[in-house]
Amino acid sequence: MSASGHSSSLKAIFFAFGANLAIALMKTAAAMYTHSGSMLAEAIHSYADTGNQVLLYFGLKQSQKQPDEKHPLGYGKNSYFWSFVVAVLLFTMGGLFSIYEGWHKLQHPEALNQAWIGLLVLGVAIIIEIISLLGCLSAINEVRGEKAFNSWIKHTRNAELVVVFGEDSAAILGLIIAFVFVGISVITNNPIYDAIGSICIGVVLIIVSIFVAWRIKALIVGTSAELEIREKINQVIQQDENIERLFNVITIQFGSKIMLAAKIKLPDAMTIEESIKKINVLEKKLKEQLPDVGWCFIEPDKED
Repeated sequence: MSASGHSSSLKAIFFAFGANLAIALMKTAAAMYTHSGSMLAEAIHSYADTGNQVLLYFGLKQSQKQPDEKHPLGYGKNSYFWSFVVAVLLFTMGGLFSIYEGWHKLQHPEALNQAWIGLLVLGVAIIIEIISLLGCLSAINEVRGEKAFNSWIKHTRNAELVVVFGEDSAAILGLIIAFVFVGISVITNNPIYDAIGSICIGVVLIIVSIFVAWRIKALIVGTSAELEIREKINQVIQQDENIERLFNVITIQFGSKIMLAAKIKLPDAMTIEESIKKINVLEKKLKEQLPDVGWCFIEPDKED
């Protein structure tokens, strides 16, 4: 993740934090007044999302710490860890609690009070969440370039934007579900539908949290740099007139930085001093043309 990617992530996090906090407060007031289970589930979801943005911000800042003796490859994976924590919280505080609340309301149905207030709040919340999602999409567009969105979401190494996009999408879908089921409860005068809505919201949150956790898991375990960066690395090395052959390249993503290791063949006539000089020049060239490369290790060899 480049400097522009870092800035885009921060923008998306701030957008989501402001939207979720405002919506959480509105939902809480509406839930207390209307006795709606769907509304309470949505309020808890929004508070969880608000706290999640704080965790994402903390993880992003921690990932920018400079390498030290204890962590020679830096703290980049902090962002992955905290993004995974957010996915777990979305599963538990969001999904499981919503299902529990819906099940409780099914066992003990309670008539809605002034449900139009809840519908009004949900309508406003949908608008605010759409604005937040548009902010997230704007941040995504800044870093994905001309890459198709589906390809970006599948292959990106930007954990924060994946989490924020997942949360915003789940929030909008959850709000629509709540609006529909509260509306049905009003029309039928049957609070059971409100409870069913709460369970449906929980299922949506669990599905999204599993998707987010699965994407982040690959980053935590260790994944290579994106394809475009790997191709650029190969191109830079192979275009060097001093390189007779490129045996292999290994890249590992560490937050916003990449560790690069490559094995190359230099001319047999080249002395040790000349080899060291050429390798240093190549490493410098790679870091200049690929700013995301934080560590570069070039090994000369005769065979793979």
